[in-house]
Amino acid sequence: MELIIDDTKQDVKGLIKPINLVKGNRKYLAVKAVRNSKTRLLDMTTEIKDDEFDSIKLLTFSDPEGKAVYWHTTAHVLAQAVKELFPDALLTIGPAIETGFYYDIDHDPFTPDNLKKIEEKMKEIIKKDYPITREEISPKQAKELFKDNPYKIEMINDIIRNTINENSINTDNTSNERINLSVYKQDDFYDLCRGPHLPSTGYIGAVKLTKVSGAYWHADARNKQLQRIYGISFPTAKQLRNYLNMLEEAARRDHRKIGKELDLFSFHEEGPGFPFWHPNGMIIYNSIINYYRSILRREGYYEVKGPIILNRNLWERSGHWEHYHDNMYFLKIDDVDYAVKPMNCPGHVLIYKTKVHSYKEFPIKMAEFGLVHRHELAGVLHGLFRVRAFTQDDAHVFCLPEQIETEIMKLIDLTFEIYSTFGFNDIHVELSTRPDDYMGDLALWNRAETALKAALNKKGIEYKINEGDGAFYGPKIDFHIRDCMGRSWQCGTIQLDFAMPETLDITYMGADGTTNHRPVMLHRAILGSIERFIGMLLEHYAGKLPLWLSPVQTIVIPVSENHIDYARHIYNALFKSGIRAELDDSSESVSKKIRNAQIKKINYMLVVGDKEIKDRTVNIRTRQNKIIGAMTFNDFVTKLNKEILTKSVESLL
Repeated sequence: MELIIDDTKQDVKGLIKPINLVKGNRKYLAVKAVRNSKTRLLDMTTEIKDDEFDSIKLLTFSDPEGKAVYWHTTAHVLAQAVKELFPDALLTIGPAIETGFYYDIDHDPFTPDNLKKIEEKMKEIIKKDYPITREEISPKQAKELFKDNPYKIEMINDIIRNTINENSINTDNTSNERINLSVYKQDDFYDLCRGPHLPSTGYIGAVKLTKVSGAYWHADARNKQLQRIYGISFPTAKQLRNYLNMLEEAARRDHRKIGKELDLFSFHEEGPGFPFWHPNGMIIYNSIINYYRSILRREGYYEVKGPIILNRNLWERSGHWEHYHDNMYFLKIDDVDYAVKPMNCPGHVLIYKTKVHSYKEFPIKMAEFGLVHRHELAGVLHGLFRVRAFTQDDAHVFCLPEQIETEIMKLIDLTFEIYSTFGFNDIHVELSTRPDDYMGDLALWNRAETALKAALNKKGIEYKINEGDGAFYGPKIDFHIRDCMGRSWQCGTIQLDFAMPETLDITYMGADGTTNHRPVMLHRAILGSIERFIGMLLEHYAGKLPLWLSPVQTIVIPVSENHIDYARHIYNALFKSGIRAELDDSSESVSKKIRNAQIKKINYMLVVGDKEIKDRTVNIRTRQNKIIGAMTFNDFVTKLNKEILTKSVESLL
């Protein structure tokens, strides 16, 4: 078996316990074990035989899986602290999330003072460095251990039921005793959990509880509302300080705040989760669409547009009615069931089926800026990041089986190109494989996963495998981009689908003259949601968008009333040149006008006074208050057009 520690590899023999190999070094948090490409996460205290896995890697906080174990353990410390301070509280679940952890608790609302006391109790538990141990117990023992907590009893019953179904175990009482459940213990505190966890509570360095909010059990508004306590933890206090500083910066960059300041969009009670785009916002929106359309034309896509409402029968055949039902909106027309589309793919299939296609036509590329609707609970709506209606930059590539690898590689290249245009170059890739709730033939799934891996390997792209996280109709490649604050956003996706061509029965005429050949579908979106992507851009650039995206690119500022005529002449000339401009002919002082323009994030300010009128020039400064100085109007427009045409993310002046 291969052992990997800090990228150093060595062979190990016999029975090992990973924690003994690192001699007390608390940098190592958990174990990633691989057998036949399947991954398991284990505790550092797990005894492992050398023939049990192909390789094991010791995880640190720099590994995403290590970070998740760290935060999940901190969630258990939070739960213990709550139980010690509030014995009547009922614990439910406490997972690690992308930004730390949370725990859902059935209790009266927690006050800021409560959170402070819980955090102090957590620090006590961490300081005491309780060993964290895993125990395997029977369902009967588990129910006795958690007899006073109906949420844990429900979870135990769910585990029993799922285990019976997955393993085809007889459902008599004695068979349940063959099922083992795992619990983790620290001091006298137990929690139901599959793990893994840190070896002891003292591994946690610094912790901060960040907020509390309401959350429904099972995310169902019909259930009781719980208290969700969020937190974050790091190995060092410095890392925690840096993170909290980042949160402060993120608050300053909040796209909802910027959207209001720049008059880009709004939300209203009459349509919660449905954004209203204002004129300035539509400029950004359309600038992105227009750029994207030029790329689509270059790449040979046909743009299409399908209806928003389609018959239930189609959604049943596509698999969405069964696998995506909870995320859809429904209505009746003439007593017939219809659904508002959550995705564009079935509509594109209908367009494909309007005629017989020859093998000579492939690949066939359809693109749509499709408005889709997905049901989201009110509690998770968040500006442009989580909405109920959004536009996908959606496309489907219908290709021959032998074209799969080539077309996937083209899509990968296109994805990186588009992200780079917007100034995103820190990108990591993940491959998500077959989920439990999948449709289609297993052999086709395996073939699809192999094709995606082959394309990534040929491009020399490093990627992480997410076992079981694919779409219900096919495996997928997901692209995550990192913004200027180090936050990761999942945007683009390439999904390989053998299933939908089968269920919706699409074919083509092959070289043999028969029409019983089946094409393959590649689903792809690069920006994902135009709305969400704009929110990301606003926060990444703190509202100071590149010139080609800015709603207002220039503003002309006359020094006094005597200079308004010349300022208006410059403004009109800018307008005729296609530059988005404003004229500030208010009675405010020049310094106040400049300040107002900077607040509005306008790229360039053109100040005109006596000297500019005499020399027929403009005096230029940037929103960063960099003074460019005097320039002729024609030179200025030439430079602006170059900056716009090249879509530069930096000022070229």
